[in-house]
Amino acid sequence: QAQMQESGGGLVQAGGSLRLSCIGPGTFSGYEMGWFRRAPGKASDFVAAISWSGVITEYGDSVKGRFAISTDKAKTTVYLQMNDLKPEDTAVYNCGPVRPRNLREPDTGAALSWGQGTQVVVFP
Repeated sequence: QAQMQESGGGLVQAGGSLRLSCIGPGTFSGYEMGWFRRAPGKASDFVAAISWSGVITEYGDSVKGRFAISTDKAKTTVYLQMNDLKPEDTAVYNCGPVRPRNLREPDTGAALSWGQGTQVVVFP
């Protein structure tokens, strides 16, 4: 099964920025794509999603206005620009396909599977 691969995580001070990337084995054209995150001891949390056309984007309330999701023109890479990072943004960030009728839900039945994640640590 084709799997996405995330990168770009790291250690950053509060107020700083990071740009995460998520690349697949080929184009993900036709898929709506999203980012989720999981903090230690907590449930997975919706971060952002984008329609395959790029016209529609959605964000979790806690990141709205600070994070931006985008894709490249070839539909091979999904980006998550994270600005004004806070310690509560510390988590493992994963990307993958989301459900077409609800961008806030991962599409676990898609032929394209979610990646292993990239760790983001924000210190005060």
